[in-house]
Amino acid sequence: MGLFRRGPRRDGEDAPRDPEFSYFSVREAALFRSRVRESFAELGLEVTVYADVVTDDGGRRFGLGNLAAVCHNDRRGPRVWPELIRRHVGLVLRTMEEPSALDTLPPDQIRAQLYPRVVSGDGIDPTAFGYARTVAPGLYEILALDLPESVMMLTDEALEPLGDVRRLRERALANLRALPVEGHETVRDADGMCFEVILGDSFYTASRVLDLDAVVRRVTGEPLGEYGALVAMPFRHQLAFHPIRDTTIVPALGAMASFAASGYEDTPGAISPYVFWWRHGRLTQLSEHDEDGGELRIVVGEDFQELLERLITQDPEQL
Repeated sequence: MGLFRRGPRRDGEDAPRDPEFSYFSVREAALFRSRVRESFAELGLEVTVYADVVTDDGGRRFGLGNLAAVCHNDRRGPRVWPELIRRHVGLVLRTMEEPSALDTLPPDQIRAQLYPRVVSGDGIDPTAFGYARTVAPGLYEILALDLPESVMMLTDEALEPLGDVRRLRERALANLRALPVEGHETVRDADGMCFEVILGDSFYTASRVLDLDAVVRRVTGEPLGEYGALVAMPFRHQLAFHPIRDTTIVPALGAMASFAASGYEDTPGAISPYVFWWRHGRLTQLSEHDEDGGELRIVVGEDFQELLERLITQDPEQL
């Protein structure tokens, strides 16, 4: 799994772009949507295809965003799209047609497969996830049931028979802490900028920001200090961090902001294109796009500015 993702070479950037999925040309988007319709038809379900969703006669809706990003990011190009789409559509339909795992699994097994998951607010219905905890602006922590072929995000209604949400969250966090660190890489440049990235196939890799102190200790062998860390969660399979100890935070902040924005773009399971300051479990956003959604900029509040000044005073020769 690459750290910096780049789409495969297909139609040139000068080709007309699809309004919904701008990483596709108009021609590529038409091919993608036709393959989606064909895959549903092969499995006996006729659907109406719209820009970012398909619907069936029963009113069921199937979003296309993640699947489009999966196809876009596969370096083998359009020749493998039919296989990717067929596999995804088959999984979706099997999941919908089989009995719910909440009805078939014993309560103890459900709790053993429960994990907290950090998601973008764009991906959840607030009326169905009233218990969701705000992690940062636009980001929420929900509970998810890990299944062999899918992940089930649990609504208020689904959690009600399982007991107290606070205790369920404690169990989910314990399950998260027990997961192995699948991969670790250090990103650095010739000028000494560096930050760490943990990555893996687990859908909960980025969600380990909820247990960051333990993760940092596990990866680096040292605990986080009083100043906390810079963190980025571009998509579900990556978590980047830089422990804050000295003025190396300055180049790391700019590099991680670019890293987060690049990793977020056009990826399945996207979480946030921004970098945050983690301190005592709280996240403060440090980067944002301008009003036009284009240029990326660093924006810090008084607390973070005071921290920077303190670090510079302690270590002025490093700047």
